[in-house]
Amino acid sequence: MRDVAPVPAAGSAAAARAAAAEPTLRELAARHGLAFGTAVDLPTLAADAEYRAWVAAQFDTVTAENAMKWAALEPARGRYEWGPADALVAFAQANGQRVRGHTPVWHNQNPAWLVDVPPDELGAVLKNHVQTTVRRYRGRIWQWDVVNEVFEDDGSPRDTVWLRALGPGYIADAFRWAHEADPDALLFYNDYEVEEVNAKSDGVHDLVRDLLRQGVPIHGVGLQGHLTADHAPLTMRENLGRFDALGLRTAVTEADVRMALPADPVKLQAQANVYRTALRACLVTPGCLSFTVWGYTDRYSWVPGWFEGDGAANILDENFAPKPACRALRDDLSFGGVRRRD
Repeated sequence: MRDVAPVPAAGSAAAARAAAAEPTLRELAARHGLAFGTAVDLPTLAADAEYRAWVAAQFDTVTAENAMKWAALEPARGRYEWGPADALVAFAQANGQRVRGHTPVWHNQNPAWLVDVPPDELGAVLKNHVQTTVRRYRGRIWQWDVVNEVFEDDGSPRDTVWLRALGPGYIADAFRWAHEADPDALLFYNDYEVEEVNAKSDGVHDLVRDLLRQGVPIHGVGLQGHLTADHAPLTMRENLGRFDALGLRTAVTEADVRMALPADPVKLQAQANVYRTALRACLVTPGCLSFTVWGYTDRYSWVPGWFEGDGAANILDENFAPKPACRALRDDLSFGGVRRRD
């Protein structure tokens, strides 16, 4: 990913009109003590003023879609490219937003040079990456997805370079390293297809419970929320509740709801119902701190490139027009308020 200069705060006429017309998503969510965020693509943030204006006006947290992943930060060993990640942090500070850091430890989007590192050096290399990254943004990142996607769908450990070289203890080590680098950041485990009570979320629950018993500084669990319009997560409230009962914070970290194309009114309404189900599950969970959509406009979406024949996964269409899903979220956030745990 190319470097981009820090982006100034948005002040476009489009953003002003949107803010004046009705309360923003961030304002509505604040009534519930909830942060409402979006993933951000840094090249698009730099190039598209309308995209930038929506990010600035509507959301109070931002997550780098790719700019904080290892391959982007350190494409050659010892050569860091901080520009895009720095730009997002600067943008957030200029617009009164908090940042979710994503993600130091993952099996995917690692730099190509990592395959040449001898196994007996991988622990030191991983520690250096975690601490160098987290320390750079000390005091400026609210939540970190420290460890990402370590389970298979059946709840068994995913076979990764980290598990093979370091054993399962690397997960606890990663949280300890991150906490040393920034003692004030909230540290999350993050995964997909763990929205409901199932074998995979059981594995996550067992993991985090064990980490807590060890005294590991883990503070939360992120449920990604890459969902489909034909299935609302039926046990999401129960699932969030059992993490809440452990004393952990929770977050919906990467919400989108894809559908088979072409979209039509029936599919769009079904999509709205799935988004609403996920948001309501978060709203009734005292420790659910934030709800983040993984991109907000269909103009810029990762979904069609990964799921052949699917798309239209976001809350705005390709022309930045709100879809039924956006209205559903706004309606639920407009109703009442919930006393929430800090």
